[in-house]
Amino acid sequence: MLRRVAAGCARALGTGGGARPASGLSPPGRSASSGSPDASRNQPPSSEFLARPVGVCSMMRLPVQASPEGLDAAFVGVPLDIGTSNRPGARFGPRRIREESVLLRTANPSTGALPFQSLMVADLGDVNVNLYNLQDSCRLIREAYEKIVAAGCIPLTLGGDHTITYPILQAMAKKHGPVGLLHVDAHTDTADKALGEKVYHGTPFRRCVDEGLLDCERVVQVGIRGSATTLDPYRYSRSQGFRVVLAEDCWMKSLVPLMADVRRQMGGKPLYISFDIDGLDPAYAPGTGTPEIAGLTPSQGLEIIRGCQGLNVVGCDLVEVSPPYDPFGNTALLAANLLFEMLCALPKVTVV
Repeated sequence: MLRRVAAGCARALGTGGGARPASGLSPPGRSASSGSPDASRNQPPSSEFLARPVGVCSMMRLPVQASPEGLDAAFVGVPLDIGTSNRPGARFGPRRIREESVLLRTANPSTGALPFQSLMVADLGDVNVNLYNLQDSCRLIREAYEKIVAAGCIPLTLGGDHTITYPILQAMAKKHGPVGLLHVDAHTDTADKALGEKVYHGTPFRRCVDEGLLDCERVVQVGIRGSATTLDPYRYSRSQGFRVVLAEDCWMKSLVPLMADVRRQMGGKPLYISFDIDGLDPAYAPGTGTPEIAGLTPSQGLEIIRGCQGLNVVGCDLVEVSPPYDPFGNTALLAANLLFEMLCALPKVTVV
């Protein structure tokens, strides 16, 4: 049985009769065989040769490695949810997103993007967060991402609650200076504090403004909606120069024209994409901690991400997937697809 599995892995990964680990099992996502145009790059294995349930549960069954050295981009899990204000469970998000990503393939026919022919990509595993100390977790995340971006690797993050974007942007700004932000969410996440605490998943972008991490004239928040404690809950965002696009202004329409405006606003400067899954309507993404009705559709989510193709995207995250609230896995499947679209939108990805 082990020989048959190993042979299947070898066919899928182009390893032929070459060396294998001592277990006799080839790891998923080895680079393609020599002679192919992308021989030096990692390739997710095809289900034509390797059954989808087979292999290590990495993002798209890519290789898992400890170092970002030599990578153009990498998927990174941050399994943290101790910054949540309502339903927990986002700590399980990275694992479930990886599980559902087995359904993804290597090319994007809709956009013409061929990310695995263009970039060296791997899964860097998870940041070893401290689930008993939110401040310490933020430090650990910041330090991990400083190493990733210093290596020239673009991180695509699997969250985790939205607190994680704050230390990630600390690392981004250390390398790039203040960055532009495309933020898809039901909430602005610009509260000052709750229960006396200034760091939780409702405050990351307030803290980022406080520390000068954002180029505020290049911040766009899309999908904002829901009840509030005041009649002007967007005052802070707009006072900082953010563009706030309410969900009501997106109903029943394509967001391609909006993204044309966003592209002009962002220009060629560094841009970070932060996508909270609750930006989408809970009919499509029920597995999240703070759902709000009447949100964006998956097709609008695709339009937003695809509208970033060609921009100077320096990092992305997909946060707030809480698998316990969606036992069927559809929320995680949607998240995996959105992360793939982010990968396809990165600079230097070949588009045909």
